[in-house]
Amino acid sequence: MGQNLKSGARLRPVDLARGHGLSTQAVRNYEEAGILPAADRTPHGYRAYTPLHVGALRAFLALVPAHGHRTATSIMRAVNEDAAEDAFRLIDESHAQLLDDRRTLRAVESALRDLEPAAGAGPTVVAGPAAASGPGGTFIGPLAGKLGIRPATLRKWESAGLVHPRRDPRTGYRVYDEAAVQDAGITHQLRRGGYLLEQIAPLIARMRAAGGPEPLEATLRDWHGRLSARGRAMLTGAAELEAYLRERGETGRARP
Repeated sequence: MGQNLKSGARLRPVDLARGHGLSTQAVRNYEEAGILPAADRTPHGYRAYTPLHVGALRAFLALVPAHGHRTATSIMRAVNEDAAEDAFRLIDESHAQLLDDRRTLRAVESALRDLEPAAGAGPTVVAGPAAASGPGGTFIGPLAGKLGIRPATLRKWESAGLVHPRRDPRTGYRVYDEAAVQDAGITHQLRRGGYLLEQIAPLIARMRAAGGPEPLEATLRDWHGRLSARGRAMLTGAAELEAYLRERGETGRARP
């Protein structure tokens, strides 16, 4: 992708596109979106790009895997509008989101570790009315007591789609099987960590899709890998953006 160009070099859209594995239409779209600074025009009206545009494109393509297409676009647009502080704020917010994602991952792993002893201890046995709930089931009161929360909290989690108890056909009482108990345990751990219900819902859905805590281990490893890749991409994106900012400054100083 590297291009050795003299400062006064002029590039056609096709030259810029080929150097980065893009179509000429993509290059034009990037300019229209403000990702690239406005190109000069030849006497015949054709776009003429410069090494500055190469730097802008390199920075944008490096920022995308780090911050996502939308944020990367906003960062480049802010830089090209001489609003670097806005670009830095967007980058800070993206870093904060990555840190929040890491904390969420650690909380999920902690919750799964806390559930491991219970998973091997066999079905929960509850005396009294719970005997009618079937093997491995427990009612709302005993489960709430075990977690140290109110039954109303479990009902709220059910309304949010985080926990799915079944209903006893004879009494209509909520019955929490092993899967529902695990969902409640993970939700409880994440709530203690300060996470909102809407943040927890996709994590619970991921665990259900994986079939339980054990199959989720591969998903967690993949999650770790993706977060690490994002962190490294942020380093690359920062380096390319710094090079572009430096080139913009040098270009500006060179103008009469």
